[in-house]
Amino acid sequence: MAPTLSLSLCLLRAVRRCALETEVRILQVLGLHPPPTPALVVQAPTCIPWEEGSAANTEDPSFLDSIFWMAAPKSRRTIEVNRTRRRAPEKLEKLKTNIDVCPECGHLKQKHVLCGFCYEKVLKETAKIKEEIRLKEGGHFNVATVETAVLYEGEKPTESDEGKRIIERNRKRPAWFPLN
Repeated sequence: MAPTLSLSLCLLRAVRRCALETEVRILQVLGLHPPPTPALVVQAPTCIPWEEGSAANTEDPSFLDSIFWMAAPKSRRTIEVNRTRRRAPEKLEKLKTNIDVCPECGHLKQKHVLCGFCYEKVLKETAKIKEEIRLKEGGHFNVATVETAVLYEGEKPTESDEGKRIIERNRKRPAWFPLN
């Protein structure tokens, strides 16, 4: 009789423990945790193993586990606050005081910076000179071994131009293109 009694007591304890764990899980799902109860805390060595049957260790981690720890605003900002933040004086564009008029062409430019319009004229003129050099040499890959001198309409080669390759342009020298 004793073996059946201990077996039935063991079975009764297992059913009771299962019912308590089910009740705790239902309360956790509903958000109604049981009130804290007094417990005995003992400082023990760390070699004591943890319970292997706990449900927390057996569950797979979910992407929803960390959602509740993310920062979230407590209340929505009003439209007035949003507009004030969006149109704050420090976010407005600053007034530029470094704008000048180009003395050559009259276009606006920044101080201590080349005028974009004048720079474009220089690029076009140098592109034409490069094209004449390319035509004279017969392609891109024939590199000259001598310096190049550019002569415009009405100019004659000087002593410093001796031994240089001379490119002649059939137009008047631009004012911004120096003679040296």
